[in-house]
Amino acid sequence: MKIIGITGSIGCGKTYLADIIKSMGYSVYNPDFWVRNLYKKKDFLYVIKKYFPTTFDADDVFNKRKLREIVFNDNKQLKILESIIHPFLKRKLKKIINKFAQKNDFLFLDVALLLEMKWDKYCDYIIVADVEKEIQIQRVMKRDNIKREDVEKIIAVQTDNLIKYSAADYIINTALPDGINKIQIIKFLQEI
Repeated sequence: MKIIGITGSIGCGKTYLADIIKSMGYSVYNPDFWVRNLYKKKDFLYVIKKYFPTTFDADDVFNKRKLREIVFNDNKQLKILESIIHPFLKRKLKKIINKFAQKNDFLFLDVALLLEMKWDKYCDYIIVADVEKEIQIQRVMKRDNIKREDVEKIIAVQTDNLIKYSAADYIINTALPDGINKIQIIKFLQEI
């Protein structure tokens, strides 16, 4: 089995590429799904409340938007949140790799923070999804219904795609039409 990481900064189209790959019948692991589920667990929210008490209102209801504002305005707070989430994700990743090891030719990892979490060490190949910065900003503003300045804050704390290029085996411009992106993925898989 070969493990292929798909990464790219927010709004660059990594999940879009992952969706094309899924439609081709391949297995794709996206830790964002597991993170969303974490926020539904009482024991996890207990830890979040301990470190980020202002993200809960008077009725003890968690506000994820408040947490987002805190961590994207204070890098130290972001590191604390990551130190809570990343160990869980790493355990889950190892289970996924073991589960798929005997079943598939390829396992794709759709991970924005692939390099930051040092998951590139699990990958045989890395694809970087890329797009012009203005398209990136517009995509995130529309998708998340947030202001330009908020998108720029998020981009500022992420590793720039130019740095991700150095780890890339393949770079795909996701602003191109769907058919061309699918052809690029097929070409990449044929080459490896």
